[in-house]
Amino acid sequence: MDLATIIGLIGGSLLVFLSILIGGSPSIFINIPGLLIVVGGTLATCFIKFSIKDVINSIKVVMKAFTVKLEPPDKIINDMISLNKIARKDGLMALENQMPKDEFSAKALRFMVDGFDEERIQEMLKKDIQLTVQRHTVGQNVFRGMGSSAPAFGMIGTLIGLVQMLANMSNPQSIGPAMAIALLTTLYGALLANLVCLPIADKLALRSQREQENRALTLEGVLGIYRGLTGMVLEETLKIHLSPKDRDKIEAKDKVAEAA
Repeated sequence: MDLATIIGLIGGSLLVFLSILIGGSPSIFINIPGLLIVVGGTLATCFIKFSIKDVINSIKVVMKAFTVKLEPPDKIINDMISLNKIARKDGLMALENQMPKDEFSAKALRFMVDGFDEERIQEMLKKDIQLTVQRHTVGQNVFRGMGSSAPAFGMIGTLIGLVQMLANMSNPQSIGPAMAIALLTTLYGALLANLVCLPIADKLALRSQREQENRALTLEGVLGIYRGLTGMVLEETLKIHLSPKDRDKIEAKDKVAEAA
């Protein structure tokens, strides 16, 4: 589970609720017609902009992104070095019994075990990475579209409320409450866009970038194993993908292993 996302959503919602609670009764901030306009209108435009399949898949992408934890790059490098030792000692066929849990890594190893040539392996895995990025981009666009539509429907709800208020100006005492209700839809739209939709779209983009980097690292490692690189050469090749801080971590682990 992505703890940062949960902290952000719960923390942001709690801060808004506390500010409402301190200022007065929370019940005055509940307006069912306003919620229907903002939430219903946002979903309606989402289905107009995208296909039903894209919307459903984007929800699946979000659930997967927030529940499946990505492996750190240093672990991928260590796994590739271990697999390389097995392949150099017992041959590529020995990797058939060392399939990792990660679907992409397992697919890459199966390609080697099944006898695919290097060019074919590289072509298929790069295509897999490209298609995954495209699917993730659709999910990001869906939530960005919702983020752009929610404030607009909030304003539409406010305009509807103002029209209804101005049409009933005979009772001056009702103007204040009617104005408050009209402004609630703007609040709903702003909260939905800036607390939910747009942050989720940004998180999906960050998640997609990191997954792409991990898969590129895996691809480089698989090709190194296929070429029969030594463990040291393979490690140095893969460390290029890491930040200086992560490289220092691996070097520190290597020094500890040598000392032991």
